[in-house]
Amino acid sequence: MGTLLIDKLLQTVVNQGASDLHISVGQPPVLRLHGRLRRLETKVLTGDDTVSLMKSITPDRCQQELQEVGGSDFGFAFGTAARFRVSIFKQKGNVGMVLRQIPNNFMSMEQLGLPAVVKELILRPRGLFLVTGPTGSGKTTSLASMINFLNETIDHHIITIEDPIEFYHEHKKATVNQREVGVDVPSFAEAIRRALRQDPDVILVGEMRDLETIEAAITAAETGHIVFGTLHTTGAQGTVNRIIDVFPTNQQEQIRTQLSTAIIAVLSQALIPKIAGGRVAAYEMLVVNSAIANLIRENKTFRINSSIQTGTKYGMQLLDDHMFRLWKEGLVPQEECLVRCVNPDDLRRRFQRAEQGLFEDDDAARERAEKKGKDEE
Repeated sequence: MGTLLIDKLLQTVVNQGASDLHISVGQPPVLRLHGRLRRLETKVLTGDDTVSLMKSITPDRCQQELQEVGGSDFGFAFGTAARFRVSIFKQKGNVGMVLRQIPNNFMSMEQLGLPAVVKELILRPRGLFLVTGPTGSGKTTSLASMINFLNETIDHHIITIEDPIEFYHEHKKATVNQREVGVDVPSFAEAIRRALRQDPDVILVGEMRDLETIEAAITAAETGHIVFGTLHTTGAQGTVNRIIDVFPTNQQEQIRTQLSTAIIAVLSQALIPKIAGGRVAAYEMLVVNSAIANLIRENKTFRINSSIQTGTKYGMQLLDDHMFRLWKEGLVPQEECLVRCVNPDDLRRRFQRAEQGLFEDDDAARERAEKKGKDEE
């Protein structure tokens, strides 16, 4: 019963292009389509249904982990149609599941609308490149397209450390080794330390969630590797602060110095539902030049945003500015931008002014940013 039903459900997810499938007792299966939840017109699931659905796809070690700690994550292939990242968990004593669809084909950086400067940055010989944004903002997809570009372009050794592995990379021009935390290696930090002895050119760290992992990633970037990492932060300024704040106060000055030399870029992204259906990504791009490295080192991170606004010639842009442009082009509604932006009050004022016909040009925006930076000092 479980296998038959799960195949049917997963086929529906693939056919409809849904991003997620939710399985929970007391309602029918639910799809997330373009950011909205939609119930399927089928039977309401019982506790037995969710258990048999779970058992039909879950490896034994994950079923055991579910019993011991109340949840587990794994990835699996649905034939050649797609891969899924699965999270199983207990709720009110019943089993629940969420399955996230991972497409089998890679989108190019151009298709994703990534800032053009990304291509130059990731071809550098060393440095920390961070991709940030809330859960479900497309970080994994952006990173997969960058890794695929490197894989097709340059004869590198690429090591990815993921929990679980999502996109599968074949060896193309590069050699790609993918290690899954919990299966191939016990932790992110351990995998990074080992990776340094495996002659890597590129290391992808699926999640920089603790001090040990962040420290190992910075060290790897300093010692002559390109390191990609992700964080659940919004905006470049908040990302830099978040990394520094993870460390004890007595280490923060040293970390600021290390980070200022290691970090080359922060790409922060948000997915916004489009007026015409589907979703579009808005990006913030921080390119770390010597001026920004100084701000990080001197603990003046509150000036990063105004530096991004004045750094358009280096390929930089603020998330809120990109959202404003997407709205001006008639692609996205205001309210969807306001819940995902960095400064809702500022953006709301800009929308209001624009509706009154008061568009500011780039120079005026730059002056406003510089004034704001001075006010904050």
